[in-house]
Amino acid sequence: MKVKTPLGILLAASLAMTGCSNNDQAGNASTDAGEVTTLRFSHFMTATDNINTEALEPWAKKIEADSNGRLKVEIYPSATLSKPGATYDATAKGSVDIGMQAQGYTAGRFPLTQIVELPGITNTAQQQSCILHKLYDEGVIKDEYEDTHLLALIGTGQGALHTVDKPIRTPADMKGLRIRQPSAVASHIIEATGAAPVGMPASDTYTSLQRGVIDGLSFTWQPIQAFRLDELINTHTNIPFYNSTFVISMNKEKYNSLPDDLKKVIDDNSGAELAAHISKVFDVSNAKAMAAAKEKGDIMIDIPDPLNDPDWRGPLIEGSQHYLDEVNATGLDADNVYEKAKAASSACMV
Repeated sequence: MKVKTPLGILLAASLAMTGCSNNDQAGNASTDAGEVTTLRFSHFMTATDNINTEALEPWAKKIEADSNGRLKVEIYPSATLSKPGATYDATAKGSVDIGMQAQGYTAGRFPLTQIVELPGITNTAQQQSCILHKLYDEGVIKDEYEDTHLLALIGTGQGALHTVDKPIRTPADMKGLRIRQPSAVASHIIEATGAAPVGMPASDTYTSLQRGVIDGLSFTWQPIQAFRLDELINTHTNIPFYNSTFVISMNKEKYNSLPDDLKKVIDDNSGAELAAHISKVFDVSNAKAMAAAKEKGDIMIDIPDPLNDPDWRGPLIEGSQHYLDEVNATGLDADNVYEKAKAASSACMV
């Protein structure tokens, strides 16, 4: 009996270890290389959105490959783990390990970053990502992300106006329309035209258009197809009046809990290079979505240089100044950041 007792304990332990080695889903698996750490990545885009399939999923696979299987990124699309406007805070608190959201979804949370959204700052998503990371590296906007471990700041491209049977050629055509806005920046400019800005996440825009809750929306081109809005919208005004931004960040405690070699895997696959890759997908997708709308026969109205357009210049400047004044009123030096953003824009010209 004295011999069998320790043998039984050893067998039980062996079986327990065997069971654990197959338990990949729990994120506590043991492999020859060490423990597997599972990172839950939350974002609001659909699983079939090409930003998810062409940028985020390949990134997750590369993290796993570079870590020899010791890091596993599980992606939860369609806001299944966190609401679109609460994902950054959920990441900071540890409800999710990694999160991506539009800064504009949380009003007043990233006031200096959103200065980069103002008209005239950028022409492409890639240029905008470069501007954001330059301002971050210079410490201009770094404090806004101090409660998480930043992975990437992403430009998504210039916003346009999209409506159903309501051509918008001048600001006068917007008067009285209910236009979905993605951020405070876009809201101030929409309001300056005489339209009524309506805040809502991208995922709510289809049903809101369908039910007549809104008359149109301000959006970059990429989500038009991703959220099936091309089924409803038939009129587009290509006017670069705002530029939306995204942030991908990681919970600080989760990052700090990793051994140094796994931290390096995360670091080597984040930063300006990751942002540039994702924003390139946005630029290509924006162009494809616009081309598809033209092929469909949609009405296309182009206002390529609105800051020098006699009709559009006034509302755009008024809306931009309103936003800068609002940020200045909080004690932040918005005017100084605006000048630095313009300087970074020149340096990031592509």
